[in-house]
Amino acid sequence: MQNNNEPTNKLEELESACEETKISSIAKKKQKLAQDEDLLENEIIEELVEEDTTEEATYKEIGPKRLVLRRFFRSKLSIVGIVMIVSLFLFSFLGPVIYQKWGESTVDRSSTVKVLETPHTWTDEEGNKIQVIEELTIITEINSYADPSKDHLLGTDDKGMDVFVRLMYGGKISLTIGFIVVILETLIGIVLGGISGYFGGWVDQLIMRIVDIFNCIPTLPILLIASAVIDSWNLDADTRIYILMVIITIFSWSGVARLVRGQILSLREQEYITATEVMGLSTWRKIFKHLIPNVMPQLIVSMTLGLGSVILYESTLSYLGLGVQLPKAAWGTMIATSNDPQVLNYHLNMWLPAGFMIVIAVLGFNFVGDGLRDAMDPKAKK
Repeated sequence: MQNNNEPTNKLEELESACEETKISSIAKKKQKLAQDEDLLENEIIEELVEEDTTEEATYKEIGPKRLVLRRFFRSKLSIVGIVMIVSLFLFSFLGPVIYQKWGESTVDRSSTVKVLETPHTWTDEEGNKIQVIEELTIITEINSYADPSKDHLLGTDDKGMDVFVRLMYGGKISLTIGFIVVILETLIGIVLGGISGYFGGWVDQLIMRIVDIFNCIPTLPILLIASAVIDSWNLDADTRIYILMVIITIFSWSGVARLVRGQILSLREQEYITATEVMGLSTWRKIFKHLIPNVMPQLIVSMTLGLGSVILYESTLSYLGLGVQLPKAAWGTMIATSNDPQVLNYHLNMWLPAGFMIVIAVLGFNFVGDGLRDAMDPKAKK
């Protein structure tokens, strides 16, 4: 009986030893894996600390302004945006000085022989519709609808004015309106947003309700009414541009006010503001000397992005006939010539370049604005 149990006991001991060996091996593997994980975690922490230390040392070494510029020019889209904007400014402001062959509203009065092709639809006796083109040869007193040539790089419009020259002057007007409107809306937003965020209470409620009212106003119907009123006044083209800038400013300052208010609400509880109260500084000095400067990075980004929006807004109003009027040039009014089917189909040179310039302007300012926003982010890494 004992002989039969001995093999069984040895087998059990052998199995037990194998299990202990497996458990010991697994425990060693787990211990080694835990050590590797701790080592990897320590390496990651050391790298992060090293990066933070390097970033802080770089910040102290080159200063915040140069660090922002370094981050900004590291972005390829930011550089593309800068190239677009600089090219637009050179084209719009320096171009008319260099290329003086034709003025903004100069009409080419050289008589030309033109063959006009007018499409017609003719229906025969059986009711079939046939498309025919009627050709008419005429002698014009002005060189209208001219094709691109050495005298007119982009041809002429329906009034005989050089399209290329008007494209430059249109950019000059659009960029000027954009910068003036953005400056005006930013100033209004800083004053009202700063007061609202600092004082709070009923002052904040009153200003924010005014902002809500402006946001709820149907802009297009109001602009149509304003345009009809302005037309009845028989104002000159320059005065209409000034009124256009005022109208755009009235409908666009509310966003800046909300931005400034939000930033002031988060900054007014900071320790340095408490220190200014202990020093006995006046309220206006605390707002405009200590709070507003800390909001400037966000305002710069907002202004840059707003420039593209204002240019698009102005071009839309001019296209609808509510903005810049003849004889002044504007990209929107040049695109409006495409309402004529003949211009839309046969004279792309009259409206397509203006649309291309609007796209370049809006994209350029958006690229720069996005680049500035990323560069001014304190959490941005190299």
